[in-house]
Amino acid sequence: MSFGQHLIIAPILVPLVTGALLLLIDERRRSQKAMIGLASTIILLVVAVALFRFADGIDGPETARQGVYLLGNWAAPFGIVLVVDRLSALMLVLTATLGLPALIFALARWHTAGSHFHSLFQFLLMGLNGAFLTGDLFNLFVFFEVLLAASYGLLLHGSGLLRVKAGLHYIAVNLAAALLFLIGVSLIYGVTGTLNMADLAERVASVEPQKRMLLEAGAGILGVAFLIKAGMWPLNFWLPPAYTAAAAPVAGIFAILTKVGIYVVLRLSLLVFGEGTSTSSGFGLQVLLVGGMATITFGAIGVLASQALGRLAGFSVLVSSGTLLMAIGLGSGAITTGALFYLASSTLTISAFFMLIELVERGQDAGASVLAVTMEVYGDADEDEPEQGGEGVALPGTMAVLGICFAACGILLAGLPPLSGFVAKFAMLSAMLEPTGSGSAAVVPAIMWLVVFLIILSGLSALIAMTRSGIRTFWASMEGTKPRVLVIEVAPVLLLLLATLLLTVQAGPAMRYMDATARALSAPHQYIDAVRNARQVGPASAEVQQ
Repeated sequence: MSFGQHLIIAPILVPLVTGALLLLIDERRRSQKAMIGLASTIILLVVAVALFRFADGIDGPETARQGVYLLGNWAAPFGIVLVVDRLSALMLVLTATLGLPALIFALARWHTAGSHFHSLFQFLLMGLNGAFLTGDLFNLFVFFEVLLAASYGLLLHGSGLLRVKAGLHYIAVNLAAALLFLIGVSLIYGVTGTLNMADLAERVASVEPQKRMLLEAGAGILGVAFLIKAGMWPLNFWLPPAYTAAAAPVAGIFAILTKVGIYVVLRLSLLVFGEGTSTSSGFGLQVLLVGGMATITFGAIGVLASQALGRLAGFSVLVSSGTLLMAIGLGSGAITTGALFYLASSTLTISAFFMLIELVERGQDAGASVLAVTMEVYGDADEDEPEQGGEGVALPGTMAVLGICFAACGILLAGLPPLSGFVAKFAMLSAMLEPTGSGSAAVVPAIMWLVVFLIILSGLSALIAMTRSGIRTFWASMEGTKPRVLVIEVAPVLLLLLATLLLTVQAGPAMRYMDATARALSAPHQYIDAVRNARQVGPASAEVQQ
């Protein structure tokens, strides 16, 4: 095995060992625990970038490789496998890129608001990385439970009635999702006799007709479990309250949690139910398309109706999930390319926005947003007060920085040029408006026009909501107080926004990577062959090799 292949297990081992070690350190030694956790997260980012380069290929995008790690040196499908390809490497980098700023932000004050914050944070990273790397459904369930258990503790971190109430709803819904996960996996195993994803993809085509309905029922139940996590309507009632109630750094890393559901749906829909799976080809795509359209509509309405910035961010998560589900449901490789770019851009933006909200609202009264909206509707008794001519109001440096960050988030969420949100939406819309057919019969399907309308409408909703909130917060704030913001708090927000800027500047190479990822997903035989042909280290028994 090459060095790159040995690195595959590092994103799981590093946070696992770190989290366990931090449990042994007394809670009063928070500074020591913080430094260990920070060092671990930096190492994770370095490893993720190394795996990203490994998956993309050293000599160019056409030489991309798929690394397979055989745990216990057992060949697939008998043993557990970890697989890194372009898609999983992208998700690893995205997770580490969100994890480091979120942890830095928490070091200002949030990591002292409860017990075992750093251990829970590391276990969450472990569960996320494991879910993106695993090559079989059983271990997907294991890592899914690890990240959920850690997220329960992180959501409740900091106590408070609102947080506890939202946390209990969050726990109940995700426990139900885990139960559905087990039922779906059991049905699939009962029909196919395997849980290895590559082996499952090969066996689906040969499933007997009388058992195919049971297989699809299991896949449907499994899909519901992950669509709950992805926040598809009507399964998303729990998400805005939970994300709004979470502490700012927790909500920042939670921005990637919905993408776990998106990742699994994308992976399994193209690997297991892609072309060549007989009558099950394209299974569930129509549900994803309709569900995505409903989700983006619900999210856009929620964005417009939100009076508090936290709920606006929560509904923005739903808009992001709805857009991605809709793109997957269309089943086009070109649209998937833009969707992957949008996945990276929107996740970075929403994470930055969640942390920015705490800084912006720190100088405001808790009911200021609701009161401001009420004043907009019913008017203000002092609105006719004469202007104070000639004297301008000096804008404090802190508010200037926060205002620039807020404007950048608004531009990114609305998909306006020139930032990465516009590039992502332009790529998707261009692919959607590409005529199908040949010659004079080439037309754009009617469903595409509806999808395009919803994407544009969601951007307009974000623009209106962010503009209204920005004016209320920075231009016509009723308090007029300057929030006290530490450098360690504003720096993570700037880092995430700089990441979106880098994504914009490097849009060409990034789009080529996304296109190569989409093409690889559309050709599942590469993934299957890599897993099936993975060689064991050292002498292997003849029974296992057979």
